[in-house]
Amino acid sequence: MASITAQEIELGRRDRAARWMLVVSILALLAIVLAILILVIGNNSYSLATIFRVLVGEEIAGASFAIRTLRLPRMLAAVLAGFAFGMSGSVFQTLLRNPLASPNIIGITSGSSAAAVFFILVLRTSGTAASAASVAAGLIVTALIYILSQGGGFSGGKLILIGIGIQAMLNALISYMLQQAASNDAPSAMRWLSGSLNAVKLTDIVPLGLTMILAVPLILLLSRSLSIMELGEQSALTLGVRTNLTRILIVIAAVCLLAFATVATGPIAFVSFLAGPIAKRLSGSSLPHTLPAGFIGAILVLAGDLIGQNAFAIRLPVGVITGIIGAPYLIYLLIRTYKIGEA
Repeated sequence: MASITAQEIELGRRDRAARWMLVVSILALLAIVLAILILVIGNNSYSLATIFRVLVGEEIAGASFAIRTLRLPRMLAAVLAGFAFGMSGSVFQTLLRNPLASPNIIGITSGSSAAAVFFILVLRTSGTAASAASVAAGLIVTALIYILSQGGGFSGGKLILIGIGIQAMLNALISYMLQQAASNDAPSAMRWLSGSLNAVKLTDIVPLGLTMILAVPLILLLSRSLSIMELGEQSALTLGVRTNLTRILIVIAAVCLLAFATVATGPIAFVSFLAGPIAKRLSGSSLPHTLPAGFIGAILVLAGDLIGQNAFAIRLPVGVITGIIGAPYLIYLLIRTYKIGEA
C-alpha cells in the first residue's frame, strides 16, 4: 500500500475545511431565510419593504404592532434559543462520545425546568431570579449525575442511565407542582413546558442574548480541544489539551446556554438531541461541529414554529413539532445502539 504524502494530507485538510465552511454558510443562510419568513407570514402577510420600514421605526397601522410586538420577539427567541439548545446538545454529546447524551435525555434540561417551574408556580416570580435558579439547578444536576456515575468506575453509558433516572424524578416533581398549582396558573405553565414561543417578549430574551455573548465564543474557542478529547483522555493529554479545565469551562458554558434558553422558551423537545448528529453528518466528524449544531438548532426551532403556526387548523407549540420529529429518531438510535452492542 502506497504511503500517504504530506501534500495529500494537506489537500485532505483543505477539502474538509472547505466543506465545513460551505455547510456553515448554507446553514446560516437557511436560518436567515426562515427568520425572515416568521416576520412575513401570519394572519396577515407583510412585504419585506413593510417589515423594513417598521423595523427602522416607522409607524404603520396594524403592521407595527404585529411585527414589533409579536413577530420580532418570536423570531429572535427562536434563533437564540434554537442556537443555544443545538450548541449545548452538541457539547454534551461530544464530551461523552455518545449521541444519547443530550441534555434533555440525561436530565439537565429537567433540572433547569424544575427550578423555573418552582419560581413561576410557587414563588410567582420570573425574570432574573428564575434565570439564576435555572442555571444553578442545571449545574447542580450536572454535578450530581457526574458524581453518581463515578461509583465502580466511570462510563458514559452509566452516566446516561443515571441521568435518565434523575430526569424521571425531576419530571415527577414538575408534575406534582402542576397538580398543586392554582387552576389559573397551571395552563400557562403547561404551555411553557411544551416549549412555546407564544407571548415571548423582548425583555424575556435579553438574559439569553447576554449569556450567548459570553458563552458562545468560549465554546467555539474550546471546540478544537473538545474534538481532540473525543480521541480519549490519554490521547488528549498527550496532545497538550488541559482536559479537566476544558471540561469544566465548556460544561459551565453549555449549561448556562441551556438554562437561559429554557427559561426564555421552555424546554423545546429534542432540539439539543437532533442538532449534534445532523451537524456531524453534514460537516464531517474531523472538525468541530458545535457551530453548525447551533445553526441547525436555530433552523429546527424556526421551521418547527412556522409549521406549528401555519400548517394546521389549530396553532401548535414549537415543542410539539420538534417532538414529533425527534421521537422517531430517538427510537431509531436506541435500536441501532442496541444492535451495535449485540454485535
